[in-house]
Amino acid sequence: MTKRTKGSDASFLMQGSILAIASIVSRIVGLIYRIPLQATIGDTGNDYYGTAYEIYNIILLISSYSIPLAVSKLVSARMAKGHVKDANKVLHGALLFAFISGSLASIIVFFGAEFFTGSLLKTPLSAIALKVLAPTLLVVAILGVFRGFFQGLGTMIPSAISQIGEQIVNAIVSVVAANILFSYGKRVGGVLGDVKGYSAAFGAAGGTLGTSTGAGFALIFILFIFFAFKKPFARMQKKDSNKHLESYGDVLPILIMTIIPVLLSTTVYNISSIIDQGIFKNLALLQGYKTSVTSKAWGVFTGKYKVLINVPLSIASAMAASTVPSLTAAFNSKDTKLVKKQINMANRFVMIIAFPCTVGIMVLASPILQLLFNDAEKSSAMMLIIGGCSVVFYSLSTLSNGILQGIDKMTIPVKNALIALVAHVVLLFILMEAFHLHIYAVIIANAFYALMMCILNQSAVLKFSGAYIDIRRVVLAPLEASAIMGVVAYLIYHVFDGIFVMITSARVANFFACLIAIFVAIIVYFVSLLLFKGVDEETLLKFPGGRKLCDMAYSLHLLR
Repeated sequence: MTKRTKGSDASFLMQGSILAIASIVSRIVGLIYRIPLQATIGDTGNDYYGTAYEIYNIILLISSYSIPLAVSKLVSARMAKGHVKDANKVLHGALLFAFISGSLASIIVFFGAEFFTGSLLKTPLSAIALKVLAPTLLVVAILGVFRGFFQGLGTMIPSAISQIGEQIVNAIVSVVAANILFSYGKRVGGVLGDVKGYSAAFGAAGGTLGTSTGAGFALIFILFIFFAFKKPFARMQKKDSNKHLESYGDVLPILIMTIIPVLLSTTVYNISSIIDQGIFKNLALLQGYKTSVTSKAWGVFTGKYKVLINVPLSIASAMAASTVPSLTAAFNSKDTKLVKKQINMANRFVMIIAFPCTVGIMVLASPILQLLFNDAEKSSAMMLIIGGCSVVFYSLSTLSNGILQGIDKMTIPVKNALIALVAHVVLLFILMEAFHLHIYAVIIANAFYALMMCILNQSAVLKFSGAYIDIRRVVLAPLEASAIMGVVAYLIYHVFDGIFVMITSARVANFFACLIAIFVAIIVYFVSLLLFKGVDEETLLKFPGGRKLCDMAYSLHLLR
């Protein structure tokens, strides 16, 4: 392996790790603030919040979600050739595109809020929260351009810091605004004769106000970084000796043609969520379920189940984002050896996290829900037990989506997502109509969708990249280590819960038993993974804090 390859390899994993850590921190902050938010607005408020968010996400996907990935890909390709001036034109062209698409999206969402929430998703009161979210679409579009630009330059730090700052501001504003607007909603509801509905609706709007404020903060921060970087970047442009410069007429069509396949892929890939909600709520209504029952079930699904599932998925998203520019550079340089190595390493990194998270969520489903949301309902725990496996499937499919985009196979994820989406919708109808599984039908159909995407995308990655996945180290080792961890965590939790419940309240007993079980589970998993050769010194050293992990492993005689 050459020095360049080693450097690129280490940088690739380190940049991915930085973004992954930022994503995890952001998700944890997001998880923490959802606890007081849930306590304020309740499951019905979560339904309103989730409905508004689903519509916002779909419009975001269509208007600008693909911009960061496309910009990072185009900037990375030009910087790899030393064409700095062309990379600058990509930035300016993308800003123009983002302003137009973001503005249109904001207008459509604001004036179409009642139609989207009431006519399509049978949740009319969530229009209040959706209107608050509307301006965020323009802010996020412009923010995405700058994040993609820095990622294309090979640094994830501006994106990582802005992401954490965005989530912290979001958390603070969401909780404060939800409490203030919840009280205001009570007064409005008292006048209109629906105190519960309007208080939950205005509380949900307070939650979405946090999203808008957080995005605004992130944009201000990344603009500050950009203006600080302008002088060094100008000097880089002066050194660019390329005489065949691209015009904006060249750049914009390339940008749009790069965005469209990514847009289609991400839209089809993520649109299943809003389709699920439309099918579920409309069929549940026809089957005679009370609106309050359906609203509560969807509130638990979107406000608890999805929040918990999305924490480990953030790692896969981060690795996908960091994989695209690095793979694009390696692919354009025709460094097939590096391409194959990075694909294998990215899969390994994601699986080391996804498997224990899956097992932990399934084994400690009820304790975690009680710990975080004071929810001891069996139906809520069953959602996590049934759907926990989707963490692995979604992690792999998200990563493979990014890999395929990085090796210029951007239309393949679109085709795969369409196939999986059709099968997913058919299965959801069958589970709802023939088996009357209510909310569990949504969870099973979601896991099936993720499994299909995982199989189709991974097959395409192996076919077109020529990469070979080391099944023993990438899949079996973390699976075996996670299985042992799961058994130990289950036993430890129930032993300590039984002890603590004799001397304190059930809630306090669950708190300490859960924390002890998780702490022991982490140690057991780390030791088991080393014993099963799922990770070696070379890989550990490329992780943040890798030297300390290696020293610990050597002191325990787990590495030789």
